[in-house]
Amino acid sequence: MLIFSLGFSVFMYFAGLISFTIKRKHLLLMLLSLEFIILGLYFNLYLYLSYFNFEYFFGMIFLTMSVCEGALGLSILVSLIRTHGNDYYHTFNVLW
Repeated sequence: MLIFSLGFSVFMYFAGLISFTIKRKHLLLMLLSLEFIILGLYFNLYLYLSYFNFEYFFGMIFLTMSVCEGALGLSILVSLIRTHGNDYYHTFNVLW
């Protein structure tokens, strides 16, 4: 059962990476794939901590930091939508 769970968490991580690289021009989908990567990492951390019978306090710290990262990403997304009207990268002329 542990091998299946570990394989599933690794699959979640790589699926998030693949979706992050495919949807690199759409900010909302990039944020969703980052959250999916973090979910896979959290599941892997949970398996690691439960396998060695450690406390789950570090998992709560990891969840707190990932929630802060998600809130910052959503605030940047809201700011971009308010200023530019959409969240596609190819419509921004940042370098010009």
